[in-house]
Amino acid sequence: MLRTKPGFQYAVPPIEGSSPEYRISPNDIVEFRIFTNDGFKLIDLTSMIDFSAQGSASNRALMPQQYMVEHDGMIKLPIVGRINVKGLTIREVERHLEEQYSASYIKPFVLINVINRRVIVFPGQHGSAKVVPLVNNNTTLIEALALAGGISDVGKAHKIKLIRGELNNPEVFLIDLSTIEGIRQADLVLQANDIIYVEPRLRITRGVIAEITPIVSLISTTVFILIFARQLR
Repeated sequence: MLRTKPGFQYAVPPIEGSSPEYRISPNDIVEFRIFTNDGFKLIDLTSMIDFSAQGSASNRALMPQQYMVEHDGMIKLPIVGRINVKGLTIREVERHLEEQYSASYIKPFVLINVINRRVIVFPGQHGSAKVVPLVNNNTTLIEALALAGGISDVGKAHKIKLIRGELNNPEVFLIDLSTIEGIRQADLVLQANDIIYVEPRLRITRGVIAEITPIVSLISTTVFILIFARQLR
């Protein structure tokens, strides 16, 4: 499973510090909120504590709205329309949208959050794959492995693959956690839908053992009978 052919050209892991933050990618679901006056409404306690019907409506207006990033990296938002956000950090998107909304709002203050970020981890043991949510914006490969329960006892720590991008033409990084240098590489920040695959060690499965046990037992019994028959002669 997920094995590469001999001579496969692995991608070079990003240089340390070159990718410290999560970057928006297609199919991300983004929570979006916008406020005027540099977000004054967020800290104006007198206006937030309002138990009237009007106050309830105001609080509902503060609830974030959800939008999906399309396959081409565009996101469609009210007033400004379709905006390209692919490859941008959350901070960069917030700053860009504040510029876009400045024509319609006074000192706009934008907050966004990606709510469906996750990676898939195969820790090296069959049947133990896990989907790990990316709660933080800078979750690293080694953190995701820890959240998934670590590398299994039959997994190869020196042969961990990080598969990223479109599955028909993905980038594949090879990480060796058995060395200090490999641990440094494992500090790279994960992106949504990354696949972490720990190659398992070759072992005989229980099914194979169950199949060959009767055969071995039959051979042993036959040999025992032959030896016993010779001794009787």
